[in-house]
Amino acid sequence: MATFIVFYDANVLYPAELRNLLMHLALIGVFRARWSADVHEEWMSSLLANRPDLTREKLERTRQLMDKAAPDAKVTGYEHLIPGLVLPDPKDRHVLAAAIRGGASVIVTCNLADFPQQILGEFDIEARHPDEFVLHLFDLAPGLVMDAAENHRESLKVANRFAQTIRRSKTDAADAEVLAEYTHRMPFTPWVAPSMEPIRT
Repeated sequence: MATFIVFYDANVLYPAELRNLLMHLALIGVFRARWSADVHEEWMSSLLANRPDLTREKLERTRQLMDKAAPDAKVTGYEHLIPGLVLPDPKDRHVLAAAIRGGASVIVTCNLADFPQQILGEFDIEARHPDEFVLHLFDLAPGLVMDAAENHRESLKVANRFAQTIRRSKTDAADAEVLAEYTHRMPFTPWVAPSMEPIRT
């Protein structure tokens, strides 16, 4: 059913809530998600720099869960393309290179100015803000997107309820915060297509 390939920039994986939603969307079968080891390292390094309460070990666990949930998502072998690419910020060239290598037609990014269409168009790629991307998916498959959004919402509710329970039951506030943070990194449940066999009554 997947009709196109989408590459996730690091800045859309940085916020936990957006990352969670994009992962749920990646598993509904409408498109195939792609990312790279460089993208993983970029969002993880930024989080570690801005969130001293997090650890490399925690974020590595998140990376592993993402790669496990979408085992064909990680793009490799794109490094040789980087020197030949030109973007406003040279540090973003690895994103475009991996998108090209991965056969993506869309780069989902919050920084549209960093990926000018006149450059991306040469490779039949376009940059889309996550809001626009989600709306486009809704036009394509409203039911599946609503299911993914509901699963995303429920996962956040479960995480919040668990965190509140932990905070009430733990006497060590530091440990409670660690456990609460962990609940935002629960495993994803891949979407499974329903059986095509007729229902027997």
